[in-house]
Amino acid sequence: MNTIDIETRPFPDQKPGTSGLRKRVSVFRQPHYLENFVQSIFNTIGGLGGKTLVLGGDGRYHNLAAIRTILRMAASSGAKRIIVGRDGLLSTPAASCVIRSRQADGGIILSASHNPGGEQGDFGIKFNAANGGPAPESLTERIYRESREITSYRTLDTGEVDLSSDGEHELNGTRIEVIDPVDDYARQMESLFDFNLIHQMFNSGHFRMRFDAMSAVTGPYATRILEQMLGGEPGTVMNGVPLEDFGGLHPDPNLVYAKELVEILYSSGGPDFGAAADGDGDRNMILGKRFFVTPSDSLAVMAANAHLLPGYRMGVRGIARSMPTSSAADRVAEALGVECYETPTGWKFFGNLLDEGRITLCGEESFGTGSDHVREKDGLWAVLFWLNMLAARRESVDTIVRSHWRQYGRNYYSRHDYEGVPADAAESLMVALREKLPGLRGQRIAGRVAAIADDFEYTDPIDGSVTSHQGIRLIFEDGARIVYRLSGTGTEGATLRVYIESFEADPDLHDLETQTALIDLIEAAGEIGGIRHYTGRDKPTVIT
Repeated sequence: MNTIDIETRPFPDQKPGTSGLRKRVSVFRQPHYLENFVQSIFNTIGGLGGKTLVLGGDGRYHNLAAIRTILRMAASSGAKRIIVGRDGLLSTPAASCVIRSRQADGGIILSASHNPGGEQGDFGIKFNAANGGPAPESLTERIYRESREITSYRTLDTGEVDLSSDGEHELNGTRIEVIDPVDDYARQMESLFDFNLIHQMFNSGHFRMRFDAMSAVTGPYATRILEQMLGGEPGTVMNGVPLEDFGGLHPDPNLVYAKELVEILYSSGGPDFGAAADGDGDRNMILGKRFFVTPSDSLAVMAANAHLLPGYRMGVRGIARSMPTSSAADRVAEALGVECYETPTGWKFFGNLLDEGRITLCGEESFGTGSDHVREKDGLWAVLFWLNMLAARRESVDTIVRSHWRQYGRNYYSRHDYEGVPADAAESLMVALREKLPGLRGQRIAGRVAAIADDFEYTDPIDGSVTSHQGIRLIFEDGARIVYRLSGTGTEGATLRVYIESFEADPDLHDLETQTALIDLIEAAGEIGGIRHYTGRDKPTVIT
């Protein structure tokens, strides 16, 4: 086989977003498109000569073809070793685990996370650094600049590797190691949680659960761990076989897109516990019997109970949450006497805090929770955390959460998503809001006084880097909040996210329906943002 250099021209649209480069499959299938971006990664990190790279993805359409392309390019560039998941599969948290456990120099993850799959769906690619975490903004910006100047890429004119079974291969002098995608991850989970205690709970005859893998990558992981290692009955894992189009499902674990699971948990005689993960396995939804746990509450409850679990017995060093996430975790951090950091949205912003040992747990309201065990959010890890907590406390999900509210108070919280908004309309809404900010401060809105009206800016406490324009905030004197932000994870149009939060200390007022409890702030958010005017929408696409 021969190494060849192929001339190319830059594409103008290869700027990575919050979680890498995401586009329609049809865009990635353009000649040279994927190759340009991959070569830009290689050029930016100083080439692959003598380096070890981890490679895998969520199994969506075009995953395997893209992996074969990247293998040829990496082998032509002198990589020492490439570790790839069997059949091209690696969940995002498992890829982070493998990078760290095998001391790789980095990894390429192919995923569009919770976005729809299939030939007409979305595809994505991102680079993770040697710590196992997403590349920081400084690196992704350099990759983007390189993609604007690229003139050629290197590949092999032939050469394929059998990815259907574990084993080692050689390609142009590069060692290709095909691994079981679950093994490393399962061993790590067993080291963090009391599998014996969870196994006893499953076999007590008094506990049942359902896990919805949404026909995505988490299926093999959940089947191995929940059913085979922990003793969950066959069928505990539903939609457990990864499919290129996710079986037509939208692999986003929320109350709308995981409708089948929600109906099961809210049915008479339903199981005691339910959970779901997204396309690449890094997000999670937690349900009790007829009870939904918001991601913000989930992080707070986990932090308050971490000491019950073997891997966190020494306690929590600190907590971090994304700015739009509710402040429920802040109250736990205060009670524990540890720091709670508020960062922009995007898991990469937790990386420095984790690497410096400032935090143990972190989370985002967008159904992401994680800890210092890897450098990605981790859906199945969160499920196992809850299972271990349930087994240790011997209480139901709703009992644990309500007890938490009585101790710390309840943060009523909701996110309203307006999906597929024309980009120019969404940007105009945000520009108009920024212009309003000076006049909003000190104003009485929805019966509250706005103490802060700003565009969130974050200064990293480790490296001093500054990240601006991360969301428009209205923070009221009583702690209530309205936040407006444009999401960076979509591939078409824009998604406007509006976050509404209000704190309630009185236990007698903890059983209100969430949208009812927040109605005054919801109406104010619509009026202040001019949402109907700019989007043409009377209601959100999704409410969580």
